[in-house]
Amino acid sequence: MARKLIDISVPLQNDVPADPPGNHPTIEYIDHQQGLPRMLQFFPGLKAEDLPDGQGWAVEQVSLSTHNGTHLDAPWHFHPTMNRGERSPKIDEVPLDWCLQPGVKLDFRHLPDGYVVTAKDVETELARIGHTLSPLEIVVVNTSAGAKFGRPDYVNSGCGVGYEATMYLLERGVRLTGTDAWSWDAPFVFTAQRYAETKDASLIWEGHKAGRHIGYCHLEKLHNLELLPATGFMVSCFPVKIERASAGWTRAVAILSE
Repeated sequence: MARKLIDISVPLQNDVPADPPGNHPTIEYIDHQQGLPRMLQFFPGLKAEDLPDGQGWAVEQVSLSTHNGTHLDAPWHFHPTMNRGERSPKIDEVPLDWCLQPGVKLDFRHLPDGYVVTAKDVETELARIGHTLSPLEIVVVNTSAGAKFGRPDYVNSGCGVGYEATMYLLERGVRLTGTDAWSWDAPFVFTAQRYAETKDASLIWEGHKAGRHIGYCHLEKLHNLELLPATGFMVSCFPVKIERASAGWTRAVAILSE
């Protein structure tokens, strides 16, 4: 059967405002000539002219957070425990069968920046696309932030998914969700305004903190979700296996049958 692969990941890049100031990755690029001295050190007597075109190897030195780029958050990121006291798994403990499942796309691009998605919003969108959720389906949320990746306003763009909506998904067996925004929750600048007005701390990171009650993972900084149908695709998003980490980078891919 023919397949179409759609890359739903963003690249790790220097100088792209994909994270709050001070949280961006740093990549040092070492080309074939810069890498030549290091290569020669491994082989006593070897000279540059002995190698094809006198070229060594190209490598990169990278400094980054596990939450830079497209990544999968482990339940440990949200809270130390889940499911009434069970220790939350770290990224190297996440069940692999969560990471390769049929996908469902909820289109919330029309919702304003900072809006907190409710269970009713999810129900309405599922009715619009004519879909009933099944356990382990991967639910991805297409927000207005997806079209703004790389722009200075990206981090503060898009809607977020609140506690109520997140629990609606988890109670139906969903264990992995995703968004093309910087965070599963509403941008912090909007949550900070709500907290300043209400002093209600339950508003802070409310979608993430739903993981205290039912453990789940989610993808952040997805891309190209507007290219996906509402259903009829698979999502592959296996994380890099980093011991004891709260997240792992992933090359998330949507797989469509043609």
